[in-house]
Amino acid sequence: MARRPRVLAMIMAGGKGERLHPLTRERSKPAVPFGGRYRIIDFVLSNFLNSEMLSLYVLVQYKSQSLIEHLRLAWRTGGVVTDYFVTVVPPQMRFGTAWYRGTADAVLQNLNLVDDFAPDVVAIFGSDHIYRMDVNQMLTFHRESGADVTVAARRVPVGDASPFGVLAVDRHARVSHFEEKPPEPQPLPDDPTQAFVSMGNYLFSCQALVDALLADARRSTEHDFGRSIIPELVPTGRVFAYDFQDNEVPGIKPYEEPGYWRDVGTIESYWDAHMDLLGESPRFDLDNRHWPIRTGLHPGPAARFIGSDVDNTHVAEGSLVKRATLRNSILGRSVWVNEGAVIEDSIVMDFTTVGKGARLRRAIIDRFNIIAADTEIGFEPEIDRRRYHVDSSGLVVVARGGRREFLSGLDDF
Repeated sequence: MARRPRVLAMIMAGGKGERLHPLTRERSKPAVPFGGRYRIIDFVLSNFLNSEMLSLYVLVQYKSQSLIEHLRLAWRTGGVVTDYFVTVVPPQMRFGTAWYRGTADAVLQNLNLVDDFAPDVVAIFGSDHIYRMDVNQMLTFHRESGADVTVAARRVPVGDASPFGVLAVDRHARVSHFEEKPPEPQPLPDDPTQAFVSMGNYLFSCQALVDALLADARRSTEHDFGRSIIPELVPTGRVFAYDFQDNEVPGIKPYEEPGYWRDVGTIESYWDAHMDLLGESPRFDLDNRHWPIRTGLHPGPAARFIGSDVDNTHVAEGSLVKRATLRNSILGRSVWVNEGAVIEDSIVMDFTTVGKGARLRRAIIDRFNIIAADTEIGFEPEIDRRRYHVDSSGLVVVARGGRREFLSGLDDF
């Protein structure tokens, strides 16, 4: 029986997430709450854990404290098995005083961790996408193709491919050309209507990774896997594209969107992905016992409803809804909704209180907020712009409140 390859994962979790402002005003993009119970980073970590790849370094950078605290509480490990760990790696500045200059530089600065672990394969994955993936299937493809590097790729219509990194491949999925945001994307050889776009997830054979990083460090580049490392490897290395559409995860329902993957990099895409969780036949169903998305436990009770009208809404633990109306929305943990309040097509995050008679429509309310009685959000754009952030899509975002102000304001409700 062949030995299972030794895999080390380096999770890139340093993103500023500027297009998600103000949700990223005080936290990095991977730490942004999602789906009432989770953080965005929980999806990639769950994929690795469910794939039984348990050696995970999380490389952080910008506004990382919220993410570090979440990982400390939700992803702590017992240390009984030495190769089972989820460890945060802040910038070490081992080769100068600069922060990470790109994703490739982030791994280069931590090559000592790779050397110490001595893996066969290094997984370089992003941490800001919503999806399920069995990484073992990509690993099998990587090994069978004899690849130096394998790039996870999605099929998209050719007309939609220009905003992404596009992989031109032959009929054996070997990459012949890689270009970021090409004006004329090259179609797939088996389907001229579709193109392969990179998901920003890579598997490297260990020596190929080390050689590529050291070579890149000697040149003046962007020191980024998508912009520097992969394009430079294509002419001389064995670079292959793994078709994410072929990835089969157990427990997926027949009504779910095949190969569901979302980059929640904007306020509108973040809201859209939440709406994909709702309905009798959601595009992405969080209820999957065979491939669960894992996160930290909450010490509160089950959600409670008193005389309320609730339809097509997710409500997390510890929440209390009293004689209110909820429609097509997602409420986080320990959200209190008081008498006469109406919440429609909205996302309300943990520890928020919605006062009596308040009305929310197409709104995103960050954690620790108090929405005063009779407040209306999402009805008068000009008024909303004076008080909150109004996205170009029309969605209204209320930035994170203060924990101290939240606790002192509870007496008013």
